[in-house]
Amino acid sequence: MQNIILPNRKAVERTIKSTFGLLFPTANSFSDPEAEKNWEDLQDQLFNILSGLTSNNKEVTQYFIKKLDTIKNILLKDAGFILESDPAATQLIEVIAVYPGFFAIFCYRIANSLALLSVPLLPRMITEYAHKVTGIDIHPLASIGCPFSIDHGTGIVIGETTHIGNNVKLYQGVTLGALSVEKNKASKKRHPTIEDNVILYAGSTILGGETVIGRNSIIGGNVWLTESIPPFSMVYHKSEVIVRSQNKFEEP
Repeated sequence: MQNIILPNRKAVERTIKSTFGLLFPTANSFSDPEAEKNWEDLQDQLFNILSGLTSNNKEVTQYFIKKLDTIKNILLKDAGFILESDPAATQLIEVIAVYPGFFAIFCYRIANSLALLSVPLLPRMITEYAHKVTGIDIHPLASIGCPFSIDHGTGIVIGETTHIGNNVKLYQGVTLGALSVEKNKASKKRHPTIEDNVILYAGSTILGGETVIGRNSIIGGNVWLTESIPPFSMVYHKSEVIVRSQNKFEEP
């Protein structure tokens, strides 16, 4: 059995930035020779990182590089969905270049493709880098459909066995977590299923591997759910807001 060597964290971050820059060259336009050289450099970076993690690093590198076109097409659909969903977004290049939600989705999709190749450690290092710079924590083995939208995003947590369908929108502070963190449940589905066309508003918390949010549902802000809801539901937390005149208010 091969000894696993933890990749250099800075090298992983440079590789992620290089991959993003090559897929979405928003700040630079490269000549054909420059672009070819940059792709070669990316392959070398990934090959070196994988050399301490897997014995077939050459095959994994080649497969991953070939898959990047497919990943880019998925990400463009994600970016278009964010643009369509957010009235504050003015153009696609804005979403790609500056939206932290899009960058977190990019890191997840890169990490997920490597996780599905059974590459150890590296996928989690990639999503933890995204967590560090965006505040969005997505486990690389979560299953997320396309297109997918994260707006604002800070504080979002998406657990390992979460399943998210297509056309799903998440806002800041959403948690898709487990009811229990007992170690003996590591191999079981612990996190919820979110079906197609669902909107999860800010601060909502949905827990449990058997919890299913039916398609075309809306979950309001600060809702706490540990049980399934049927399709086409609207779930919201109703609190009382009291407004009084300061001039007439007396302390009890």
